[in-house]
Amino acid sequence: MGDQMQFIVEKLNQEPFRKNYNLISFDSLESLQLLQLLSDVLGEIDPKHAVDIREELPEQTAKRMLNLLGILKYKPPGTVSDLSAFRQGLVTGSKPVIHPVLHWLLQRTNELKKRAYLARFLVKLEVPAEFLQDDTVAEFNKQYEELMEAFKNLHKEHEQLKISGLSTAEIRRDISAMEEEKDQLAKRVERLKKRVETVQNHQRMLEIARQLRLEKEREESLAQQKQEQKSQLFHAEQRLQRAQVQLKEMQHVVADSKPESLMKKLEEEINFNSYLVTEKIPREMESKKTSVYFLKKVVAEPAMTQADLTALESEINEVNAQMNQLIEKRMMKYEPTDSKFSMYRQQASIISRKKEAKAEELQAAKEEMSSLERQMEQKSSQAHELEGSEVLTEEEFKQYVNKLRSKNTFYKKKRLEIAEITAEYGILQRTEELLRQRHEALQQQLQAIEEKKGISGYSYTQEELERVSAVKSEMDEVKGQTLDNMSEMVKKLNAMVAEKKASLAPIIKELRQLRQNCQELTQECDEKKIQYDSCAAGLETNRSALEQEVKGLLEECAQEESNYHYINCMKRTLEVQLQRAKEEVKAYVSPDPQERRRAVREQYTRIILEQENLGKKLREKQKVVRESHGPNMKQMKMWQDFEQLMECKKECFLKQQNQAAIGQVIQEGGKDRLVL
Repeated sequence: MGDQMQFIVEKLNQEPFRKNYNLISFDSLESLQLLQLLSDVLGEIDPKHAVDIREELPEQTAKRMLNLLGILKYKPPGTVSDLSAFRQGLVTGSKPVIHPVLHWLLQRTNELKKRAYLARFLVKLEVPAEFLQDDTVAEFNKQYEELMEAFKNLHKEHEQLKISGLSTAEIRRDISAMEEEKDQLAKRVERLKKRVETVQNHQRMLEIARQLRLEKEREESLAQQKQEQKSQLFHAEQRLQRAQVQLKEMQHVVADSKPESLMKKLEEEINFNSYLVTEKIPREMESKKTSVYFLKKVVAEPAMTQADLTALESEINEVNAQMNQLIEKRMMKYEPTDSKFSMYRQQASIISRKKEAKAEELQAAKEEMSSLERQMEQKSSQAHELEGSEVLTEEEFKQYVNKLRSKNTFYKKKRLEIAEITAEYGILQRTEELLRQRHEALQQQLQAIEEKKGISGYSYTQEELERVSAVKSEMDEVKGQTLDNMSEMVKKLNAMVAEKKASLAPIIKELRQLRQNCQELTQECDEKKIQYDSCAAGLETNRSALEQEVKGLLEECAQEESNYHYINCMKRTLEVQLQRAKEEVKAYVSPDPQERRRAVREQYTRIILEQENLGKKLREKQKVVRESHGPNMKQMKMWQDFEQLMECKKECFLKQQNQAAIGQVIQEGGKDRLVL
């Protein structure tokens, strides 16, 4: 224990922790400090765990640490064998639990860092099976697994490269080669720039070329986006079609949602599925298993020659002959009991074959019906997109035509009536206008006569008095009638009340009895309703159990069907391999050299010899290059030194020539001065 604490303290005092602990200070740490220290060490291994434990709950801290320790494959020591005790100690910060964990983590920090890094990408996310039924989710899950496998391969290659490594000389040679290539490219770019500068508007042309390149890149990205959106639209349409088919089925089921019909359908489906699961699919699986077994046996056997095949054929003929002899002996013995049993057996075999045939027909009919429903949904959706409304059936169209005809006749009739009323309205309007003109003319004549007689306004006053007296007489008549009506109504009401009382007396007695009966029936109805609810709940539970059973059987059926397809594919692959093996054996044992040369073995032998010869030549060339590498490098170094030496001599010679030319010019200038 002391060595363990000493190791922990030494590691914590080093980089990157720098805790400056000693044995006493480390041993005196409290539980919360120990947990924080453990969290810091885990944060060094995985940066996601570098958190302050005071900011989270103790349960969250323990769960986080346990998850990371599980990923790092830590196993508690023998002193803490009970996992619940280990968890409790991790929550409370117990020293006997924390110290071994710290010792184990600090011993292999680099290895655990690598493991934690890989766990971020290689810990598989489990997706429930029911979600994988969706095509989009299944496709994403497949891409996720492919990316995980690609990451594994890349990581392996990276580790191999790290282990193998490259020599510094090779790296330097690569760097020098790349620098030379860079210089060549720079010179080439300079030459191209000089050639372009002579062209008019070269800057504009360069800008146009750059824009063209950007537009091409943009066109490629847009084409890719268009393709992605097309695929997304296709998948969305498929999901919509499936949802519409399911909705149609559910609506059909809801429309015929009587308990008896539902139970009958469920019983039929259960009988059919149980027949498939118990009889048909096991027989097919057994036959497939036997065929696969024989195919595996054939594949496992060594290559057969023509003599082996003839021997097998002769053996098969002998066995067939023996079978025929046994059948003849059995026919000669012929017992009546056996004949009865044979008759029953024949009937049973005929019935079973008919049953299998009907089951296959039913399965085919269901598949055809589902495909026709999908086609119908597609056609209806297309018609809805084209017309904008639902397509009418024949009966609905006939009803629509008859209704339209009746509305048309009714419309014509009403239009004739409107025309007659309009004509009559015109006549009446004209008559009213004529009468109004005549009345105005008479009024003017009457006013003129009254003015002549000196009694103007007499006719107007007379009309007003007549109108008021007529209104008064009408009001008096109405009042008298109202009073008479009220008195008669009161008498009638009194008589009716007396009559109703006399007639309602026996009815009230019956009503009391009926109320009592109603209460009793209501109580009985409540009891029956409770019984019905309990019965309905029981039937509902039975129905849910049956649905679960049917769902399980359907899943098993789908699984068995997928296994069948897988076995069928394997069978085809094995048949192809067997055919290729037979052709290879035939070509290999053929006396014809041309035929034998076409054999795969001969071809691969020839290719192997060619590759071996090529490998020998390359090894010899490599040996020559290795032997001449040192002298060639030395010679290249000497040539470089020689080139530098010649450059220096050239520069010195040019300097001497310049100095001599300057001295000659000075001498000529002095001579000219002397002459002057």
